[in-house]
Amino acid sequence: MSYTISKVKTAFSLIKSPQRLLLPAGQNGLLNFLPDKIYLKAVFKVETGYTLDLENPKTYNEKLQWIKLYDRRPEYITYADKFKVREHITNTIGAKYLIPLIGMYKKAEDIPWQDLPNRFVLKCNHASGTNIICKNKADLDIASAEKKLNTWLKKNAYWGAREWCYKDIEPCIICEEFIETADGNTPDDYKFMCFNGVPRLIQVHHDRYGNHTLDYYTPEWKKADLQRIDADISTKIVERPEKLDEMLSIAERLSKDMYYARIDLYYVSGKIYFGEITLYPTGGFSTFTRHEDDLLLGSYIKLPTAN
Repeated sequence: MSYTISKVKTAFSLIKSPQRLLLPAGQNGLLNFLPDKIYLKAVFKVETGYTLDLENPKTYNEKLQWIKLYDRRPEYITYADKFKVREHITNTIGAKYLIPLIGMYKKAEDIPWQDLPNRFVLKCNHASGTNIICKNKADLDIASAEKKLNTWLKKNAYWGAREWCYKDIEPCIICEEFIETADGNTPDDYKFMCFNGVPRLIQVHHDRYGNHTLDYYTPEWKKADLQRIDADISTKIVERPEKLDEMLSIAERLSKDMYYARIDLYYVSGKIYFGEITLYPTGGFSTFTRHEDDLLLGSYIKLPTAN
């Protein structure tokens, strides 16, 4: 019911503000003819409410756009590929941090549903938000899942936010083991925001597929006074992970020599798992409750030509 209400509210907001259709139009390939810089300037203004300055970027969002356009190292394609990044993780921090892989498939029809365990996660390697979390295979609508996966496989995530590293990834589906908390739920996400190779803030996402909250903590595990418009904050203090120091070390190693990267990890039953390397969170269109926070985070990113 709440999901339906949310969709109705979104529809009404689009009617009142038709310019908000710009990003959806780009995501659906209707604006592919526009060069990256022109497209991003237009979408940036709509999504953040201010004009993108690429000559002298100051905010977090502006600097992510600069990085997106001007820092195009080939290895970023591997980092963005949820399948190929596994080899990178094995070679840098070790395979013990990987969520066990069940299989890789070129299309949904290749998935041997009868051989999969009762609980598992399916995801596409070439985009974000393309996950199917199965907690009970008997409840899974396989036909619907296959249709959804094949639709996702046809999408190219590059076009929506012009995240160039997605453009040439060969799409596939990967199946991983379902990692869960002691009570059978999905674990919290610990997302380490690394600025020039230094983790300075940690996002803690709780109950991602329910009553989602997002809190920011410092490496010393002090709750930071920071909030995004699109996420509620928790009224509680999240318990410090016992292996936080090891998680910080992993984030530092994986973000080495990068202007910015968000290293996503899980901590479950005393074990650390790698989630993904996120180069441009929210496409570089994050909206904070205070513009000063956008400027503060931007000040942490040191670029070679403008700061």
